[in-house]
Amino acid sequence: MKKSKFSIAAIVLSTSLLFSSCIGSFGLHNKLLSWNHEIGNKFVNELVYFAFNIIPIYPVCYITDMLILNSIEFWSGSNPIADVGTIKRVKGENGNYLVETLENGYIITKEGVEGTTQLTHNAETNIWSVEANGEQSDFLRINDDNTADLLLPNGNVQSIQLNAEGLQMAKEELAQAL
Repeated sequence: MKKSKFSIAAIVLSTSLLFSSCIGSFGLHNKLLSWNHEIGNKFVNELVYFAFNIIPIYPVCYITDMLILNSIEFWSGSNPIADVGTIKRVKGENGNYLVETLENGYIITKEGVEGTTQLTHNAETNIWSVEANGEQSDFLRINDDNTADLLLPNGNVQSIQLNAEGLQMAKEELAQAL
């Protein structure tokens, strides 16, 4: 009996080394928790939480995230349980915005204003596009060397670093181009 427990522990520890630095977003477990928070008051939430730990829905979701989904996210760069379709309210400098998550981008709507802006990522070309007022244009190409090419409205291309300095440079370039 002791030998089998030791073997199981050794296997678990060995496989955990394969997934090191793979913390992941725990999308499935977090969706289940979010759902639980929305179904009622704190007493109902606690009852559901308690029942889902006994059944064991929470542990199965957590282990599925830990061993499968987070590993897929680590190796592929995307989580199969992404928050597609969720809408979040974001407070900006010029008002509130609703941001809907798509499979390949976002739809942004300013509260109280007609029309939307859609940001779309093309995985094949690694280019982000923006569509607003019926017009679409490419604006950013992500490179493999930790840089990006900012595709300016005047037709110029500015290479920037993917860090805080590069973001500041991009803001300045866009301000000059507009």
